[in-house]
Parts: sequence; structure tokens; C-alpha cells
Amino acid sequence: MPTSEASLSGRVAAGAEGEAQLACSGTQISNGNGARIGPNSLIQTGQALSALFGDETARMTFDRAGIGHHYADPPGTMIDEREPQRLFAVLFDTLSDQGATRVLAEAGHRTGHYLLANRIPKPARWLLPRLPSAVSTRLLVRAISAHAWTFAGSGRFSGEVRGWRRPVIHLAIKANPLATPGCPWHGAVFERLFATLTATQVSVLHPRCEAKGNDCCEWTITGATGSRHPARMSRRAATDRPDREDRPSQAWR
Repeated sequence: MPTSEASLSGRVAAGAEGEAQLACSGTQISNGNGARIGPNSLIQTGQALSALFGDETARMTFDRAGIGHHYADPPGTMIDEREPQRLFAVLFDTLSDQGATRVLAEAGHRTGHYLLANRIPKPARWLLPRLPSAVSTRLLVRAISAHAWTFAGSGRFSGEVRGWRRPVIHLAIKANPLATPGCPWHGAVFERLFATLTATQVSVLHPRCEAKGNDCCEWTITGATGSRHPARMSRRAATDRPDREDRPSQAWR
């Protein structure tokens, strides 16, 4: 993602040129078993699980997923996508569906908080909410697409924005390694980013989900009407267990 107002503005034309591929036809991020994914999928899930159900339950759940060492010592680099995949599965096996969904939604919001506080350059955080939504949404979708490997792993991500007066955002992951019923983790991450950087409120729908038998995971995001002001964000949840990935910090990881 650009690190200055000038570079952000310079990408507006590029963002408008030919929108991204249609949903579910995206470009594969990585190949095969053991693809890498960002550690926040584990770190923030551990934090959310502990906050909602207690430290003992969180430790037990991580142990059942075979990644107890990550709870005691959160990873500082990209991780094998199969680790959060197992953790998400154990959540639904251990808790009720409602409880697991609640944990993953909270983990997604915490991940969004972390990204906003630590991975989005300050000039971009200032400028994007002040641009017309048709422009800010396109710039944000392009930035998310450029860093899709951090949350899609071996999946194939695509994103596009349709319309100018009331833009509608379509995001999709085919072969989503972290698909769960309703995909609350991904949805919450997207909601936090778009609500903060493009509008005061957004509506995130998940019309197709691989965990429910569809051919891909797809999200449709629309912004609220009326005046827009930068949404406030909380840094508290984001800084509980900072993500210490070794890759260079660009926009986010």
C-alpha cells in the first residue's frame, strides 16, 4: 500500500483501470500443503479465546490442535496454514457453533485493529477516509489483493469494485484453507478495514461459503449512505500480542 498521499493519489487511475477478475476466478497465492499464512490467524484467535472463555480453555484448545507451543510463545514469522486450519476446526469441535463463531469474529476484529495500528501507513489512514468512497474502496481492494497471501495462504483470492456512486465490493477466495461456516474471521477483518478506511459503517454479506458446500468463499461489502467520517479504532486489542513477522513491513502482513 502506498506510504504517502501523493503515491496514493497516483494510484487512483490504476485502480479504475479494469477492475479485478470476477469473484472465484482469482490468482493462486501459493501452492501445495504447507503454504504460509500470517500468524495473526493464531495470535488473535488465542487472545479472543482467552478473553471470552478463559486462559485454561484457550490453552486446552491450542493443545488439542497440536499447537500448544504457539499459545505459550506466539509465532513471530509466517506459519504453516495447516496450523490455524486445525485450530479453527478444533474450535468448532470444542465449543458450540455459536461460541466458535463468536471467538473467530472477535479474532477477526482484533486482527483488523492490529493491521490498522501497525501495518497501514499513517498517511494512508488519514487520506483514504477523506477520498470519495468509489476511489478509496478501489485503492483498498488493490492493497488487500497485493497482500492476500497473508490471509489466503494457498487459496486463490480475487477482488473487484462495481459502481461509482454507491460502490459495491466483491471479494472471494477459492480453495480457502481457513473456511469455516460463515467465515466469521475473514468477514470481521474485512469489516474493520473497510469501515475504518472507507466509511463509518459497512455491511458485509457472505453469500457463498465453501464450508457450506459452495464453490468458493465470497463477500459482498457495501458502505452506509450519508456523510462519512474516519471511524475510530481501538489499539488495545491490537497490541496485546504483537505480530512479529520477519518479512519487511509494507502495508500489512
